[in-house]
Amino acid sequence: MFWEGLTGRMRRTLLSGLLLVAAAFFTVVLGSLLDLDLDSTALLGVGAGAAVALVPHASPGHRLTGFATGVILALVGYFVRAALLPDTAGGRAVFAALVVALCVVATAVSLNRLALWATLLGAAVFAGAFDATYNLAPPRVLENSLDTLTALALCVAVGFCASVLAAPQRDRDRAQPVSTNDEVLEGSK
Repeated sequence: MFWEGLTGRMRRTLLSGLLLVAAAFFTVVLGSLLDLDLDSTALLGVGAGAAVALVPHASPGHRLTGFATGVILALVGYFVRAALLPDTAGGRAVFAALVVALCVVATAVSLNRLALWATLLGAAVFAGAFDATYNLAPPRVLENSLDTLTALALCVAVGFCASVLAAPQRDRDRAQPVSTNDEVLEGSK
């Protein structure tokens, strides 16, 4: 009775949500069984992968590329931080500003084919997954970042795939190709 009373959209949301619940659960359980150390990145990665899949903007490929670009730019920021910046509030502020600026530049250079939200999300997710590890051993930035990157990529892939499978076809079709601001202005005349 309950199920029939729900709208089609609500049913799809619940199905998507249940698939993501299972994905998060099995990511942690299987990661533990296989000794992959995914516990600290599972929720962050699965949630970010789901967000990238569910936002109806451009194509899934463009969204994933923007997200991955942000992750790479945050990684570059950590290398700069380890090599050049002092471990002070000022150094951390320069690091944060540098990563955001790199995301803005990447979006501009791509002529908005990469969405700013996707690059920023990628950078923020990587920073969220890596910052505590970085702070424990800044000189080991290369080794530790690769471990975090691998774990995060697996968790993001799980969340993305689960959400793409569960996303209603109509929502997937609604994603519009990226247009430039000039095209939007021309269409409004």
